[in-house]
Amino acid sequence: MPFLRTSDPERTRSVSEGACHLYVLPCAYEDLLKLGFSRQPLERMQALHPRFFEFFDLDRALLVETETVRDARRLELELGRALAEHSAPAPLTVRLQAAGHTEWYRGAYPQLARAMERLAQEGHTVHAPMRAWLESQMRARAPALFSWGLGVLARVEGEPSHLDRMPMLAALRQQVLDVLDAHRALGVDVDEHLPEALAQWYARRR
Repeated sequence: MPFLRTSDPERTRSVSEGACHLYVLPCAYEDLLKLGFSRQPLERMQALHPRFFEFFDLDRALLVETETVRDARRLELELGRALAEHSAPAPLTVRLQAAGHTEWYRGAYPQLARAMERLAQEGHTVHAPMRAWLESQMRARAPALFSWGLGVLARVEGEPSHLDRMPMLAALRQQVLDVLDAHRALGVDVDEHLPEALAQWYARRR
């Protein structure tokens, strides 16, 4: 789904104005996390992993709002220097084409959680955990599901069951499941926003 994808680089070389975010994304099943910044954190997470809502622990993820990209990048660099001894390789399942192979740390969550508390005390808007912010973002995007669903149906000639029967549509099928599962995991009743045929197909998959 277009609004869940981004080609934004992890680092911005030029000085950019406008709101940005610093994020801390702990992995769900190991003591590993991603530190970074993005204007569009939801899209950034999806770019890192198509099933970001399972891959990352959203109930421990942290987000800081900043006024500019420069501010977010400065915070990331400051925190990254303090975490040098925790530096770790990226998980193999992270998309390298999303520039997601740097700023991974092991055993650094307590230190970053304390840093977020300090930033909140200094007046920054901090979402801890990040899940509630993500849910509001996903609900705001939910109305776009209908036109996106019509596009999916057009590709399968109006018959969603083709997604299950035709091997050449396997990639599309997985993409559709990833998008709809993400909405559902973040509190969106997708049945209310999808064309009926696609809603029925997804209900059977559940």
